[in-house]
Amino acid sequence: MDTQLVYFKDEATPALSLAETSGLAASVIQRHDFPDQELMLTLPTPLHNAVPQTLVVYRSLDRPNDKLVELMLVARHARRLGIKRLVLVAPYLAYMRQDTAFHPGEVVSQPLIGAFLDELFDAVITVDPHLHRISRLDEVMPRVQALTLSGAPRLAALIEEKRSNTFLMGPDAESVQWVEVAAAATGFDHGVCHKVRHGDTRVDIALPAIDLRGREVVLMDDIASSGHTLARAAEAVFMAGADSVDVAVTHALFAGNALEVIHKAGVNEVWSTDCIAHPSNAVAMAPTLGQALAEVLLDGA
Repeated sequence: MDTQLVYFKDEATPALSLAETSGLAASVIQRHDFPDQELMLTLPTPLHNAVPQTLVVYRSLDRPNDKLVELMLVARHARRLGIKRLVLVAPYLAYMRQDTAFHPGEVVSQPLIGAFLDELFDAVITVDPHLHRISRLDEVMPRVQALTLSGAPRLAALIEEKRSNTFLMGPDAESVQWVEVAAAATGFDHGVCHKVRHGDTRVDIALPAIDLRGREVVLMDDIASSGHTLARAAEAVFMAGADSVDVAVTHALFAGNALEVIHKAGVNEVWSTDCIAHPSNAVAMAPTLGQALAEVLLDGA
């Protein structure tokens, strides 16, 4: 077979869904953790018996540090087997937020991790990478074929099913791109808050001059991490007279007690894509990822 897909056990559900959508054979990479925290990876037997021309590796890079080592080992071993083309499907792409040094001596992770993946793979497919001062992923990975997708259209379709008197609200200026995509797909009224950050968990939120009385507000963003920005936005929205507040995010990082923080602020439901496995997953990205993967495989044929 010319193309095969491999994945890790903890991501079996989304990986197998993508394989089915794409019509690819899929098999699991076995992982063993030694007491000294070194890894032993074992690639599936079919890869050794019949080496494919193209190998698709599914690995979302939340909690990324061990996973980056996994990718290095898998990619280097695959090249030694004679596999010509390596495609990484990483629905969440880590280390993209830090693209400049704010204090002397800070290591700027974005170009370094970008170069690391750029060297290992021939194509990278990801969803809503958190880019600040650059607009395109190929500025970080100039050698590979880099495809950037969005979870906003599929989240918008879900919101349309769930709510009727909807107002889409972005919790900060960076969220405007996802809010506008979702609003364009549904016709929802929309706006964006102004955020002033004082630390990792301390933020102030100011609402735009919009009448929210009686509205069902959905806060939409690409990432939910500590939950504090969404919580402060929810509190402000309720103070402005909203009937309800829900949250829709592409990447459900939800570190620590983030969900508790969000619900304590009055948020009703939290919906996320399956880019990161989480109990809030409500939207499967396999159809969107499958279209992009088909494009990449066709280009490499």
